Amino acid sequence: MKFEIKYRKENIGWFLVTAVFAAVLYGVIGFSVWALACFLAVYFAVSGIRVRVNEKYAPLICIPMLLIGAIFTSYHMQYLLLDAELRSKISDSKMLLNILCALAVFLFVQIFAMRAGTACVIAHIALMLFAGVNYFVYLFRGNEFIFADLKSIQTGLSVAGNYEFVLDARAGYAILLSALYAAVMRRIDVVLKRRIPVACVCILLIAADSFYIADKSANFVTETWEQKGSYRNGYLLNFLLSIRDGVVAKPDGYDREKIVSLEERYRDGGGESDVKTDKKPTIIVVMSESYADLSVVGDFATNMDVTPFYDSLKENTLKGYALSSVFGAKTPNSEWEYMTGNTMGFLPGGSVVYQQYLPKQPASIVSDLKTEGYTCVAMHPYYDTGWSRNTVYPRLGFDETYFLDAFEQSKILREYVTDRALYEKIIERYEKSSKKENLFFMTISMQNHGGYTEKYQNFNEPVRLLGLNFPDVNQYLSLLRESDDALSWFISYFQNVEDPVEIVFFGDHQPSLSSRFYPYLNGKGLSGLTVTELENLFTVPFFIWTNYESPAGETEITGLNYLSTLTMERAGLALPPYRKFLSDLSDVVPAVNARGYYSRQKGRFIHIEDAGGEEAKWLRDYEMLQYNSMFDKKNRSEIFFPYYDGG
Repeated sequence: MKFEIKYRKENIGWFLVTAVFAAVLYGVIGFSVWALACFLAVYFAVSGIRVRVNEKYAPLICIPMLLIGAIFTSYHMQYLLLDAELRSKISDSKMLLNILCALAVFLFVQIFAMRAGTACVIAHIALMLFAGVNYFVYLFRGNEFIFADLKSIQTGLSVAGNYEFVLDARAGYAILLSALYAAVMRRIDVVLKRRIPVACVCILLIAADSFYIADKSANFVTETWEQKGSYRNGYLLNFLLSIRDGVVAKPDGYDREKIVSLEERYRDGGGESDVKTDKKPTIIVVMSESYADLSVVGDFATNMDVTPFYDSLKENTLKGYALSSVFGAKTPNSEWEYMTGNTMGFLPGGSVVYQQYLPKQPASIVSDLKTEGYTCVAMHPYYDTGWSRNTVYPRLGFDETYFLDAFEQSKILREYVTDRALYEKIIERYEKSSKKENLFFMTISMQNHGGYTEKYQNFNEPVRLLGLNFPDVNQYLSLLRESDDALSWFISYFQNVEDPVEIVFFGDHQPSLSSRFYPYLNGKGLSGLTVTELENLFTVPFFIWTNYESPAGETEITGLNYLSTLTMERAGLALPPYRKFLSDLSDVVPAVNARGYYSRQKGRFIHIEDAGGEEAKWLRDYEMLQYNSMFDKKNRSEIFFPYYDGG
């Protein structure tokens, strides 16, 4: 081994480039000036050092270098993603598995690299960039980046420009430490000339490493809410688990006989509805983007009422709160829960049904209503490729679809088509229908989509918080006020229509707002929440209004998965078998989502796996029927899940 200290012109050049970069980073982030000074001093000292290892000993030095690199990188990733308190919560055994995950990457890169130092730099940078993706995804939507999100990249990129990319001081330190690590590795010459033996050893070590990780993590599950994946499993291990959990297994005890027994109970469906109309009503569903009542999380004051019209709705109106399964993002999961009556509670966390699990012939309220003679229309004033809706909607059976190019581009608020423009398009299509045509509209708004940090000349923000300074929250609440005005205009139009009309309105999920705002709401923020406090973040408002006589009332809590059944009941339509099952299920389990369910027995929210007694029995039946609908291609029930083929 040869050690030398010599400063060449190229060393000085690299130092100057790095110094400029560090200074710019300091200017942008504003971390400690002492950290900047220490970084520059250490970097300059390292830049003149050179360590040369004899080729004979290179293979012996290579493996320890890769292992040390994997250890450093694993802890460094956790440092970037978590604060000190959360970092301390991961167990030593799980941290070891994360190190082994990183080691597999280092070994893989080494197969193709001539120098161990080069392999370490490439592997470290690749893994830190990967952690950086999770850093920003969590910043925008409040939970982990997992394998299922790779299928959502196109949609994510399409709205990424509306978010503010902000680095905190910890991210700045992580970047500086990575730069120092790369500088050190570049100064250590470990040249591996016997490539084939080294590659063979790396492959054998990767295989042994992988088998050990698979064995030790067999009983671990993917964590997707907030930073649980990073502090319970570690980020690398959690991402690996999300790949494994992408395959949905049969529920315990699932067999064809169980489905047959349920068919016998529900073969005749639910009979006649208590609501009577002279003719089948036009059914209009509005899933309102990021529409939420933040008071369910905690109290706050504003300079004016945010949703006065929504709050005033009472006559012929059923309203209340429903559980969504998503927070801040992944709108199509709410869409899917509403239309199918199924729940994300039985699917891997973080998954997107439209892009992973949608069967070729999905049963939904669309197929139910087409059987009743309805023309089914889908409207969404955004790109048709978002969440693969251009391929999903035809499979669901929609007769007509309207996307961004069908809307007037002049009716924009911030950068999205307004709610009012969506409502005008619905009315335009309604007025074109014949008296004999039964219409069903499934519409998804776009006006209130996040983020909320940019300022726009086309939007004056009238609502503001009192006593708190959160500009993004002010913008969001002002958007809700705009939605409320549009909703008032929309309902007023159909109040004066003679033919029966039913309007179903609900939010898809709560918005992703500044994490600093939540401690003011619930006293805790987004971490360390009880199950009930957690469910508050997944609670959205809904109402079902009719221009004909229907029972008024309020429901404390339900689920988006039950709303399409309520839609059919309030429309005066007989419930088909699966809808009748869901109606009966809601009497026992009034609300369920991906986070848990409300237990009447215990009077609080609990996890699905903790269910007992009658509730556990109903939830098992629910899971079996959902599996039969989505995954059992050979034995799918034609009683519960008939697919309308136009015949």
